[in-house]
Amino acid sequence: MKRFLLVFLALISPAAAQPPGYAERPEVRAFIRELVERHGFVERELVRLFSRVKRADGVLEAVQTPAERRSWEEYRAIFLTEPRVAGGVAFWNAHRKALERAQREYGVPPEYVIAIIGIETFYGRNTGRWRVVEALTTLAFDYPPRAPYFRDELEQYLLLARDGGFDVFSVRGSYAGAIGIPQFMPGSTRRFAVDFNGDGVVDLRRSATDSIGSVANFLKQHGWEPGGEVALEARVSGDAYRAYTGGFEPRNALAELVKAGVQPLGKDLQSEVRAALVELESPERPSEYRIGFQNFYVITRYNRSAFYAAAVDDLAKALREAQSAGR
Repeated sequence: MKRFLLVFLALISPAAAQPPGYAERPEVRAFIRELVERHGFVERELVRLFSRVKRADGVLEAVQTPAERRSWEEYRAIFLTEPRVAGGVAFWNAHRKALERAQREYGVPPEYVIAIIGIETFYGRNTGRWRVVEALTTLAFDYPPRAPYFRDELEQYLLLARDGGFDVFSVRGSYAGAIGIPQFMPGSTRRFAVDFNGDGVVDLRRSATDSIGSVANFLKQHGWEPGGEVALEARVSGDAYRAYTGGFEPRNALAELVKAGVQPLGKDLQSEVRAALVELESPERPSEYRIGFQNFYVITRYNRSAFYAAAVDDLAKALREAQSAGR
């Protein structure tokens, strides 16, 4: 009888089995007080806001199975497709003036801006379905491995919404809280997004021109070298090269990598140029290797993944080739 009563009570009171809402959680209340103290938010307004936020379990599933966990072969195949190359050429032709101006002002070639936008959202077609405030809140308070990072991004998002005067529940983005055509995180939006079309508003959700300028500005601010190489394919031999894998920052002279058994393919560069050896792994297949230079490292500031930066470089080169061929 007692067991029946417990089951019955659970059925008629499902909320009793649910964890407390975000506004009731002590760590969220502490976060709210920090925002009030640091930025002058009104406490009761934030409490009311977080009382409406729902935990996004799908976000937690997605963040633990990112695309970068695939093999390099599978990952590259997602982005190096004829439709994505054709779409990039169409984007290039449609926004040629903005891309050329971005290259003049920021030193970034059009194909790299386009490749990033192409990989992020297929040129603005897929900008995400999650409410950004719910994605960031879920990750900030229910994903311990990166909670501090996402709490900071949640703070940046609330500031972005206040400065922009928009409803925090109105914006949708990626499962990680990235926004708009170039998928900027809120902190990057506040620091690097630019009003490139001169209309007085920074709009990464609807303006391709603002997105182009913002991507180029992001890369420049992170150290893009105009005219610099991004990466070269490489072959390796022996075992000494293994000591040079594992990082993206170009810390070693190219001559040092060559001495360790790394052979650059496709172009001769000065031996003193700084580089990193990048391994692109596919289980049950030989790894591919790239020699990454400063601009490769800069692309990893956009997404801290060797797969991502290598795919951007490959797509950019395919776009340049297709554009030159008039495809």
